[in-house]
Amino acid sequence: MERLQAGDKAPNFELLDKNEEKVSLQALLKDHRVLVYFYPKAMTPGCTVQAQNLRDEKDRLLEHNVISVGISPDAPKRLNKFTERDELNFTLLSDEDHAIADKFGVWGPKKFMGKEYDGIHRISFLVEQDGTVSHVFDKFKTKEHHQVVLDHLEQN
Repeated sequence: MERLQAGDKAPNFELLDKNEEKVSLQALLKDHRVLVYFYPKAMTPGCTVQAQNLRDEKDRLLEHNVISVGISPDAPKRLNKFTERDELNFTLLSDEDHAIADKFGVWGPKKFMGKEYDGIHRISFLVEQDGTVSHVFDKFKTKEHHQVVLDHLEQN
């Protein structure tokens, strides 16, 4: 698993959203910096708290010209349920074959309750409008993810 680092170019991607419409990183970067955050599974406790906090802090992120985009291996229908259930106000994208997670270097071996399997690691990338990764967020508790991001934005 070779993870992208600060200074690397983020790979452009085109993935389906909750409505099965294609969304590209390039299009998102036209007007904003993008927090690309990878999460394991929609509607699970940790992923829900992380998404709700980003939802609640959308305005503060926008003060720094940052929008959030969540990527998981969930199908668009599940993303639609998650968005509706939690009234999410940002885009979730489906990476069912984990091709984009592979390109960002966040797909790999994990352990849970003594079992090993491959899955998405909960890591976020701040991508500048020129497509460069300016920061990688990989050390945070799920419920504090939004605050770690905001603290970084306010200090830089």
